[in-house]
Amino acid sequence: MGLVRSALTSRPVKALTSPHTVDHYLDQVHPMMTVELVRARVVDVIRETDVATTVVLRPNGAWRGFRPGQHVEFGIEVDGTRKVRVFSVSCAAGKRQGTISVSVKAHEDGYVSRFLNSELARRTVVHLSQATGDFVLPDAVPDEIALVSGGSGITPVMSMARTLRDRGHRGKVTFLHYAKSRRDEMFSTELDTLAEQLPDAQVVRVYTREPEPAAALAGRFHVDHLKHLGVDPTTVPTWVCGPAGLIASVRETYDELDATDLLHTEYFKVPTVDPALLEQSADEAVGTLAFEESDTSVDNSGATILEQAESAGLTPDFGCRMGVCNTCAVKKLGGAVRHVISGEVCANTDETIKVCVNVPVGDVSVAL
Repeated sequence: MGLVRSALTSRPVKALTSPHTVDHYLDQVHPMMTVELVRARVVDVIRETDVATTVVLRPNGAWRGFRPGQHVEFGIEVDGTRKVRVFSVSCAAGKRQGTISVSVKAHEDGYVSRFLNSELARRTVVHLSQATGDFVLPDAVPDEIALVSGGSGITPVMSMARTLRDRGHRGKVTFLHYAKSRRDEMFSTELDTLAEQLPDAQVVRVYTREPEPAAALAGRFHVDHLKHLGVDPTTVPTWVCGPAGLIASVRETYDELDATDLLHTEYFKVPTVDPALLEQSADEAVGTLAFEESDTSVDNSGATILEQAESAGLTPDFGCRMGVCNTCAVKKLGGAVRHVISGEVCANTDETIKVCVNVPVGDVSVAL
């Protein structure tokens, strides 16, 4: 198959099929028959909780594999329309069966996540991107590491832990996970036994809304939780994935200890903005947002550029709507924008921004 793939991606064949790609024609024969585009067939759909599902997938030959912690763009065709979202790979790397999995919690406003939870069937063909993302363990894993996750942010961290287990990792691993309750927790049964399968690991779960009576830790993240577990943030590399509140708390702790270089973070979703702050942002929003290619401009409402574009009747491309993928990336021609997660303000001319997680600061023009 390698020789065939090389031949089909050669310059003569590309010239012959221009302006289309080889995959354009192969797709007419069978959706899994591609040389560059990744497709995967659903092998199984496993219920993790009442609202969370693991989808087991068998990618085609275009798939190049992944590193634990990375994510993929996941697309499904529904009523002739492709819906794309970004999900972390949750399985261990190097599975011999040739399958991968993503684990997804259904959200009230998440069309794709709800579809996966209630309607996705075996043998369905889905569209995938190659795996991307820098939230990964190094090739040489340190002798001691900490993994911290919250809610659905457990999925990339679970991929890391499963991979370390399967590779027979002998170093010290502290896995600290926060969930609302055990009923709301993904992978509960596997987490019960994970510490036994990793020789020098401790797996601790904190249930923030329904704590267990004998639990050693309670409440939301605090540096004392790490100290109780024997983790020194100034010496132990830490990987954390979860909602914005968890990320902010952990980052603040590591900043105060001058240990930021040891912290690796991945946001699970765009933070929920406090209504008072949202109201304040709208009141203080000034300037005009100009969509140059559409010859359209609107008064800045304080919402993200993507939301303002949609309100203006435009239909820009988007994928995850949470700043992970690059589907919504466009050129900012002028003005300043504020990142809704980090709060960073950028005012460079002709820079590329993700419009789903940036709001205008004053007058802004973008290539939309």
